[in-house]
Amino acid sequence: MTLTPGRVSLLVAINTALAPFAIDAYLPAMGVLAASIGASIHHTELSISVFMAGFAIGQLLFGPVSDRLGRKPVLLSGLVVFLLASLMLATVGTLTELLAWRFVQALGGGACVVNSAAIVRDCFSGKQAASVISTMAMIMMLAPLVAPLFGSALLYLSGWRVIFVFLAGYAAFLLWLMSTQLPETRDPNQPVASFPQVLRNYVSVVRHREGLGYIFAVSASFGGLFAFVTASPFVYMEHFGLSPAVYPFVLGANVIFIALSNRLNIHLLKSRTPLQNLYLGLAIQLVAAGSLVTTVLTGMASLPMVVALVMLYSGMIGLISPNAMALLLDHFGHMSATATALMGAAKFGSAALAGVMVGAFEIESLWPMVLTMLVASLFGNVMLSRLAGRPVHA
Repeated sequence: MTLTPGRVSLLVAINTALAPFAIDAYLPAMGVLAASIGASIHHTELSISVFMAGFAIGQLLFGPVSDRLGRKPVLLSGLVVFLLASLMLATVGTLTELLAWRFVQALGGGACVVNSAAIVRDCFSGKQAASVISTMAMIMMLAPLVAPLFGSALLYLSGWRVIFVFLAGYAAFLLWLMSTQLPETRDPNQPVASFPQVLRNYVSVVRHREGLGYIFAVSASFGGLFAFVTASPFVYMEHFGLSPAVYPFVLGANVIFIALSNRLNIHLLKSRTPLQNLYLGLAIQLVAAGSLVTTVLTGMASLPMVVALVMLYSGMIGLISPNAMALLLDHFGHMSATATALMGAAKFGSAALAGVMVGAFEIESLWPMVLTMLVASLFGNVMLSRLAGRPVHA
């Protein structure tokens, strides 16, 4: 079976879209879900952080297994776990049950998504890999754009439980698609690493100065992004008073901007290096986060102002994520799934931490969100500059 760049982009994007669907589809139902299980909206929002933590651990655990056993068996096993956990989530009645099954669901999702970038690296390298990852990300952006709309529609038609049944159905479709359309891409001649070697592989990635800089850059940007995602049900529906029907459209505006920046990244790669684009995205995020803090401090944080600045901040993921991933994999192509797992664990771990900072303390204001976004952006810019150095011309 021939794997062209377009075919790889499509298959990997459909697989990677599982995560944003799992995160975003139930956001419009957050208030109704909280009331149903007898919890506050802030504590119910912690289910996003629990998902991020499980997603990070799943990638750390199953990335090396993918390098050892192959991409396809790990991918299909993760889909089965995700499917079963989604069905259980449709039956929960308490916050504890919600958090527990979201964690299990995330473990399965991590096993699926950790293979995406590894499959790309199995087939491509360098600027071609960065371009394929950008195309994949652009296609994948349809998921967080469509997922809240699906969630809102299902909420009005049948209630929040059907949203998780829908996620189980999506996993079942992926099981069929990947089992029939995706061949094994791992090189059979690639040496199989033992468990001690896996640990040494992780250590070698962490000790690689430039690679660590790329990991910190992506982690910081995702931490800031998911500070917003976690807070968005409260910020938009409680603080600014949007209805669950309007909320998906405001949230979806960020996705459109991310898709546009992915197209911009593909264009800029013709004349710039991935590292230059990575620095550009981080710098614009810092400006957007600083502006958000300023608007809250001066009392100018209106809905249009917050939406516009969050769109600018979120959109830079299209410049940051694909370039950081391509740069990292250029150094670690021989253990791509392990390197991908570490980067994925770091970025979703930071997203989980950011979500806890925003939701755990039940502060009824915009300050937890905007301050977390600013600190994350500062951290990403400083660590990339110190560890990876300044970019050179293409």
